[in-house]
Amino acid sequence: MKPDDKSLFLEAMDEVKPLKNAACTTWQKPKSSRVVAPVDILQLDNFLTTGYLDIVPLDTPLEFKREGVQIGVLDKLRQGKYPQQATLNLLRLPIEQCRQRLFAFMHLARQQGLRNVLIVHGKGREDNAHANIVRSYLARWLAEFDDVQAFSVALPHHGGSGACYVALKKSDAQRLDNWERHAKRSR
Repeated sequence: MKPDDKSLFLEAMDEVKPLKNAACTTWQKPKSSRVVAPVDILQLDNFLTTGYLDIVPLDTPLEFKREGVQIGVLDKLRQGKYPQQATLNLLRLPIEQCRQRLFAFMHLARQQGLRNVLIVHGKGREDNAHANIVRSYLARWLAEFDDVQAFSVALPHHGGSGACYVALKKSDAQRLDNWERHAKRSR
C-alpha cells in the first residue's frame, strides 16, 4: 500500500468500530436473487412434437391401433378389461407441461414394465376448449411412441371421454417369460 492509499483507507474506516465478540461471529453468504433451475436431462430426449395441430372433434372418440395388433386387444381395451397399473393426470396443465409429464410418465412405465395405463386429459364443451386441445395433442403424442400398441376412450367410471386407456408393448423380459411359459405347454 502506498502512503496516500493507507491514509485514504484509515479515513474511510474512521467511524468503524471493531466487533466485541469477533471469535463467535459468523458470516452469512449473500443470497442469490436468481435461482438456477436444474436441467431435466430426460426432457432433452423428448421427441414429442408441438406446432400445427389437427383438432380432434369432440364427437370423435380417441382410438388408435398399431398395425399387427389384433382387433380383440383393442376391443378388450375399449371395454376396460385390462387392469390399470398407473394413472397420469393432465387436467388443467399447460400444453408444454402435459408434453413433459407424458414423456416422463411413458419413460417410467417402460422402465417398470407396465402394460396398461390410464391417462386423464379432461373434456371440454367446445372443440377449441383447452381440454380438447390437450386431448388432440395426446392423440398425436401417443401415436409417436413406439411402445404404444393401442389406445381407446375410457369407461365412464374411469373418466369417460375425458380419459383414455393405453396398452403398451411387453418388455423384453416379459416377452421371454411369456415365451418360456407357452413353450413348456407345447412340448
